[in-house]
Amino acid sequence: MEIAKRNQEIEEILAKLDQLMPHVTFSDISTTTSAKNSRATVLNPKDSYCVGEDLVVQLDLYDRSGNRKKYGGDFLRARIYSSSLKAGASGNIKDFGNGTYLVNFSLFWEGNARVSLLLIHPSEGVSALWAARKKGSDKIAFMGKFLNGTSEATAECGFHLSRNAELCEYLDERDQEAFFCLKPKHVPCDAIVRLRPYNNPISYLSVLEKSLFERSNLGVEIPHVIGEIHVAQCNPTKASQKCQFGMSFPFPSGFVWQNQWHPLFCNVSPFNTLEQIETCLKGKLVYFMGDSTMRQWLENFKMKVPSLAYLDLHLTGRILKFIAVDNVKNIQIQWKKHGHPYIGFTEYTLKDFSYVSRDIDSIAGDKDTAIVFTLGQHFRPFPMEIFIRRVVNVRRAIQRLLLRSPGTRVLIKGENTRDLDIDQERFSNFHGYAQNLAMKYIFRDLDVAFVDAWDMTVAYATNNVHPPDNVVWNEIIMFLNYIC
Repeated sequence: MEIAKRNQEIEEILAKLDQLMPHVTFSDISTTTSAKNSRATVLNPKDSYCVGEDLVVQLDLYDRSGNRKKYGGDFLRARIYSSSLKAGASGNIKDFGNGTYLVNFSLFWEGNARVSLLLIHPSEGVSALWAARKKGSDKIAFMGKFLNGTSEATAECGFHLSRNAELCEYLDERDQEAFFCLKPKHVPCDAIVRLRPYNNPISYLSVLEKSLFERSNLGVEIPHVIGEIHVAQCNPTKASQKCQFGMSFPFPSGFVWQNQWHPLFCNVSPFNTLEQIETCLKGKLVYFMGDSTMRQWLENFKMKVPSLAYLDLHLTGRILKFIAVDNVKNIQIQWKKHGHPYIGFTEYTLKDFSYVSRDIDSIAGDKDTAIVFTLGQHFRPFPMEIFIRRVVNVRRAIQRLLLRSPGTRVLIKGENTRDLDIDQERFSNFHGYAQNLAMKYIFRDLDVAFVDAWDMTVAYATNNVHPPDNVVWNEIIMFLNYIC
C-alpha cells in the first residue's frame, strides 16, 4: 500500500513536469527559435527608476526564417547586472505559450544596471532533451569490480540491464531504489567492491536535433537596445526578518551587491570574522551529504577555520567521505557522497555506500545537529523518475527525523548551473532546472530551509559546475544564518 502510494506520487510529479514542457518536433532547423531574429522591448521606459521598482521587458521570439514563433517553451536566462558595483540578479520570466515572454527585473540596488537576455535552448531543443531523457538510462554506464579471495571479475552495471542475463539486484526494498549488475561467473553478487562510470556512445537525439546543441547555438544573447539603467534610492528600505526554517522559496530569492549575496526574505549577518564563525559552529555536529558541490562547503570551512583538522579515514585516492573536527570547540563537520548514480573520472569503492535517506535515518538529531544535502548534477543523464524517487525518499527520511527530533536543522542546497561546453544531452542546465523545480515542489510544505544555489549562480554568472570560492562562501553564509 505504501509503495503504491509513493509510486502514484512520483507519477503525479512527473506528469506535472511534463505539462510544463514543450512537445514539438521539427524537420527544418530554419523553423527553430533564433536569438538573433528575436526582439526585446521595455514596457515601462524611464529616464530613472527607484530601488524596489521593476524593469519590465517583453520578448517576442522569431525563428531563423524570421517568422513569429507561435508556441513557447524556450529555455531562457535573464539577468540584470552591474560590473562596476559587482552586482547581479536573476530576472523572472513568464512564458505566455505563444512566443511572447514577459521578464520582470526587480531593481535591487542604487546605481547603474544592464540587462542580459540569453537563449540557452530553443523550445525545439528543450522538447528533444526532455524526450531523449525518457528513453533510457544507459547514456552513462558503470563497470563493477568483484573480488572473491584472489579472484577478480568485472561486469556491466546500471539502473536497467537486459533481463535475459542473470543479474545481481541491489535493492532497497523499503525505498524501492534498485541498481543492477550482470552476474559474473563463479563470483557471488555480494563480492562487488568498486564501480567505474564511463560514457556510453549512445544518443537519443537525431542528427538534426544535435545541431541545436553545438556550442555556437548555446546561450546566445538576444539583441536589444536597452541601455544602461539608472536607479535611485527613492524610499528607505524596510528591514526584513531573521532567516527562519519553513520560509517559502521566492524567485528571485536575492541579489548580489559588492560581490555579496543579499537574500530578499531575511536579514543576514556576513560572518566576516573567524570569531563569529567559530561561535556559530561551537558544539555543532554538521552533516553535508551529496555531490562535490557540497564537498566544496567543507573545503571552504577548512580554509576559513584553521583549527578544523581532517581525520585520517584511510581513504587515500578515494574521495567518498571527509570529516573535519575541532576538539577544543567541539565542532565536527562531515561530508559524504550520495548513492547511485555517482559519476566521476575514476572508480570508487562501494564499501561505505548508502543512500542519503538511509544516512539521515542513522542520525539521532538534536538542536545542535544540522544536515545539508544536495542532489542533482549526477542525475542529469538519467530518467527523471530516478531523481524524483530519490528526492521523495529523502523527504520521507527528513519527516521521520523531524518527528523524533524536531530541533534538528535541515537545509537543502539547490543545484547550481554549470558550463555550457559539455555534452548537453547528458548535462544540460535544462535538466538541472527541471530537477530544481521538482525539488522545490517536493519540499514545499516541510519545515526546512532552502539555499537557492541556482538563483545565486545565475546572479553571479559563474557557469561552472564547481562555483568559485566566493560564491560557495556566500551559500555557506546563508547556512550559518539559518543555524545560528
